[in-house]
Amino acid sequence: MNDNIICICYSRTGKTRQVMKELSAALDCELVALRDTANRQGLLGTLRCGLDAMRKKTKPINHLVMRRRLSDYDLVILGTPVWAGRCSSVMRGFLKRRGYEMDDVAYVITHASEEPYRSVFEQMDRYLERPHVAEVSLCPGSAGYVFWRDQFLRTVAERMEIELQPIPETDAEETEC
Repeated sequence: MNDNIICICYSRTGKTRQVMKELSAALDCELVALRDTANRQGLLGTLRCGLDAMRKKTKPINHLVMRRRLSDYDLVILGTPVWAGRCSSVMRGFLKRRGYEMDDVAYVITHASEEPYRSVFEQMDRYLERPHVAEVSLCPGSAGYVFWRDQFLRTVAERMEIELQPIPETDAEETEC
């Protein structure tokens, strides 16, 4: 196991979690999920997500259980869905509370449209001491998904001087937009 990298994600529907599972498998690293205290299920939950993102409102997140302290990882890969053109409020809350603990950070954002949402990376950088080192904008199930995911993995592997592991096959229905 590669103890120098950790993947941390928030996923309301499971799509971002599936993407991050693929990345952590290829990088052979730890994967940890953020959980917040808000009820985000159903139509009302979806509306709450959009409103919280637009208002830049955050709620407390549950304690993360990791193998090491956050500052001990050489690279932290953060995965989040895009809500209303912004970083999810759950990831924003994590960045607000813990962004200062991370040195090198990479971003993985997921969304249901072909829009790349480049501004989300800038939004997330506001909570870090220095800018991110790698990024990828993915629409699971799209024609370019595997290409951009693999490009991101090669960038990270080169930076960290590690070999990539094969990504286990997933059910196509799990990753469609």
